[in-house]
Amino acid sequence: MKIGLFFGTFNPIHIGHLIIANHLVENSDLDAVWFVVTPLNPHKEKKSLLADNHRLAMVRIAVEDYTKLQVSDVEFSLTQPNYTVNTLTYLEEKYPKHKFNLIMGEDNLNSFHKWKNYEVILENYELYVYPRISDKKIDKQFENHSKIHKISAPIIQISATAIRKAIKEKKEIRPLLPNKVWKYLDEMNFYR
Repeated sequence: MKIGLFFGTFNPIHIGHLIIANHLVENSDLDAVWFVVTPLNPHKEKKSLLADNHRLAMVRIAVEDYTKLQVSDVEFSLTQPNYTVNTLTYLEEKYPKHKFNLIMGEDNLNSFHKWKNYEVILENYELYVYPRISDKKIDKQFENHSKIHKISAPIIQISATAIRKAIKEKKEIRPLLPNKVWKYLDEMNFYR
């Protein structure tokens, strides 16, 4: 089974994440997309994150009606901070019959050379890169790489940061979130 791994803190998960994941699983050779909820991204501060169990719960309720989308808490039991290369190694050992691939936005490809052991990742895994609006040029080493597949997907410019800010400012953001995720956030009084 060919699995696309969509890593993120999902703070919170929003419709942009679902649109990209669903587009990839329906329009590529991926059989499923796993949302890998990251407890601590080495490039983000922990203080801005909701508790791990709440972010995981929101992803679970966001994908529960999609048979090809799943959620993984694999990084919760691994050493933190989480490095993608370590998670990939662990998943490969745990699920030897699956072929894992990374899903990332073009903006992340711009900083991919800063990831721990990025060369090892590129040597052993394929990257499915969805478009983002950016004025940064892609590093030449990644432009025509055989393991990097640029996907013609909808360009989604929704940001979890902007959603958190809008909630704090009491703005209407319900259209940006799956309905059940909005209800969960609202009932828990998060981001206010």
